[in-house]
Amino acid sequence: MMAIATTMKAAVIHAAGGPEALKIEDRPVPVPQRGELLIRVAAFGLNRSELFTRQGHSPNVLFPRILGIEAVGTVAAAPGGEFAPGQMVATVMGGMGRAFDGSYAEYTCVPAGQVRAVRTDLPWEILGALPEMLQTVWGALFRGLRLQPGERLLIRGGTTSIGLAAAAIARAHGVQVGATSRHSSSEALVRASGADHFFLDDGAVAETVRGAWKGGADKVLELIGTTTLADSLAAVQEPGIVCMAGMVGDRWSFAQFAPMDVIPTGVSLTTYSGGVADFLAMPLQELIDQVADGRLPVAAARVFKLDDIVDAHRLMESNQAGGKIVVVC
Repeated sequence: MMAIATTMKAAVIHAAGGPEALKIEDRPVPVPQRGELLIRVAAFGLNRSELFTRQGHSPNVLFPRILGIEAVGTVAAAPGGEFAPGQMVATVMGGMGRAFDGSYAEYTCVPAGQVRAVRTDLPWEILGALPEMLQTVWGALFRGLRLQPGERLLIRGGTTSIGLAAAAIARAHGVQVGATSRHSSSEALVRASGADHFFLDDGAVAETVRGAWKGGADKVLELIGTTTLADSLAAVQEPGIVCMAGMVGDRWSFAQFAPMDVIPTGVSLTTYSGGVADFLAMPLQELIDQVADGRLPVAAARVFKLDDIVDAHRLMESNQAGGKIVVVC
């Protein structure tokens, strides 16, 4: 059996606020019940939903709370015997960091039914970048967009961690990929991840996309959000699909929305948020193996220690990371 400490270091938020609202504290290690798993957290990725919760935009989340919707690590205890102590695992969503304390800590206790065993020699800082990112990419591309080989995919928000991974996975499935960024200096980054086309994004790229791809894109993965959604809809040709799966633009809703004016005839608008069922259904081990052997070029943009969680959140809020931010414990 693994030795389990009685106290742990955790980043706790007591009230909504800026990055400094996250306070490093000593907390009791949670005690798992039957059907739960205690995970010794090795690493976790940062996600914008955690930023929104920290800012006070998740009214159903009660403080104090330990945030964090994903984690990788090893099994510390499994009262129900679902996993073996020491086994390498990954978990996402299912109420982590929202309904109950999440992964911004040295230990986290989660329902065993939302955990997957993984096998890899990847370092924790790379593995920690993968679970929620790959779940979102896979679900958005193949559930939300129903992506098919030969189609033309526009990724709106191409330098986000989701956008970079989506370009690589879509390209591997025989899809033509175009990706956007507000900065011309990002062209090499998005092309290295699998994009065939780069579109400099000033907020209105639909005409440029239709010029590069006659008629427009077949599918759009919208990662910026409501600030660019109308333009992304205008960049799609019938019977295309736009899937909103991110919100880098930090605007949750439209001030005004006229569907008959914004959604072209024959074009579909959908969303993807994902959850435990999607995480359990995706080919996680296969994708991890592809990262390990270099077929899927995914890497952490910046790695922080748990003690530096405030700096990590500041970087996430700046939108300057250029990929997934990972915290190691």
